[in-house]
Amino acid sequence: MLWIAASSLLIWLWLACCHGLFWRTDVRLPARRPPARWPVAAIVVPARDEAAVLPASLPSLLAQRYPGRARVILVDDHSSDGTGALAAELRTVGGLDLTVTTPPPLPPGWTGKLWALRHGVELAGPEAEYLLLTDADIAHGPDSLADLVAAAESNGLDLVSQMARLRVETAWERLIVPAFVYFFAQLYPFRRSNRPGARTAAAAGGCSLVRREALERAGGVAGIRGAVIDDVSLARAVKSSGGRTWLGLAEQVDSVRPYPRLEQLWRMVSRSAYAQLRYSPVLLAGTVAGLALVYLVPPVAVVAGVAAGSWAVAAVGGAAWALMAGTFVPMVRYYGRPAPAALLLPFTAGLYLLMTVDSAVQHWRGRGAAWKGRTYPAPSHSEDG
Repeated sequence: MLWIAASSLLIWLWLACCHGLFWRTDVRLPARRPPARWPVAAIVVPARDEAAVLPASLPSLLAQRYPGRARVILVDDHSSDGTGALAAELRTVGGLDLTVTTPPPLPPGWTGKLWALRHGVELAGPEAEYLLLTDADIAHGPDSLADLVAAAESNGLDLVSQMARLRVETAWERLIVPAFVYFFAQLYPFRRSNRPGARTAAAAGGCSLVRREALERAGGVAGIRGAVIDDVSLARAVKSSGGRTWLGLAEQVDSVRPYPRLEQLWRMVSRSAYAQLRYSPVLLAGTVAGLALVYLVPPVAVVAGVAAGSWAVAAVGGAAWALMAGTFVPMVRYYGRPAPAALLLPFTAGLYLLMTVDSAVQHWRGRGAAWKGRTYPAPSHSEDG
């Protein structure tokens, strides 16, 4: 047991010091200044059965204080709950012009969200120099669009993306959500992703501002049409075509979607977890073993060491657990939680392990990557392109 605990500790030393400082939460919008000319912008919102959240999100987009020309395009993806009609009613809230539209029927090979985005991008027209792609459950501060465009213009960025702050009001949200963002940052360290020339590239689908010319150079939305993890696929496409991308944590971009029950959070994670592993049983087995070694071994070593009177095992396991919790504290504090809550990370990681396995099982049963009443098969080629 000692060598297993020692292996976990060594991994945590490497993660804390040599993995792009993934655990830090100070990657925020870069320094920016108002451009001499504010480019024309369009906000594109794909929406399917989002009537429950639109009243809390859409008005924030219409109220954007953008010094240049801008408009909002909401693409109602054949909703059954009156999403389109509700959006039209909210048009009177004021501010930016709102267009509500419906795309043609979904063709084979496309995900619903990306088909809706393509329709909205086409409707925005060539005059839109920047496109803010944002989800229907995301509320923006009044200067969000202006800040994103200023950051892109000031720093020569082609894609500027912010990880929206998710809700942490219920007990399950407080347990699962900070770890969700922490694991994402561990998988795609923001600093590494933001480095020109680095292979790592990532974005957050809830808030991604992209230059139209960069999107076209990357093959447009059609270039990633079958991607389940569309945000990362977009960042990879932009970066591989010579564009510069940036990803960080948000300060005025928030999700208003509630996840009061574990079942809903479970579905949020499991719907794309196996896709993240490229639908590979080998990668699944490696991920399960890795999660167990990195996150579950430390507390098990502490308990087993104390029970067996092996203080060396307990000490090494405790050191790994402390280092793990220490790297999680910044994210816990970012979400307004007390620092001791970071000690629960092994338990949360165990849940994520089960969610990942469940994602694979659902895929094998033909129900993988299911969302909003649609199920998407594994692509015939890797999302990595």
